[in-house]
Amino acid sequence: MTDKATRLAQRLAARKARGAAARLSGRRQEIVAALLLMAKGYRILGFRLKTPEGEIDLLAQRGDVLAVVEVKSRTTLEAALEAVGPTQRQRLKRAARAIAARRRVRPNVRLDLVALAPGAWPRHIPDAWREES
Repeated sequence: MTDKATRLAQRLAARKARGAAARLSGRRQEIVAALLLMAKGYRILGFRLKTPEGEIDLLAQRGDVLAVVEVKSRTTLEAALEAVGPTQRQRLKRAARAIAARRRVRPNVRLDLVALAPGAWPRHIPDAWREES
């Protein structure tokens, strides 16, 4: 194997390892978010739900509220809130409508955020993007 091919193989292996570490970290963050929501009285209905519109990190229900929860971990809680851009918010809204349409009883659907940052308590922000309705 040439030096160039060896370096390429090393870069690809490092990239694969970073991706695996990121997926594991994401799953851990989603578990922390689910525990927080359960402590607040929510029932977790699903993790990483796939819909034609996109993936929902967590689906939770409390009373007649069906919360489509996006979980973000960043260096600060503010950065986590800003990390969900307009395109992703629209995708989440479409996914929420698709999930709600499949249910017999029409719940009040809401987009929530659980923001996580090192050294800070997780923060649940109900109806995080309400002003955009």
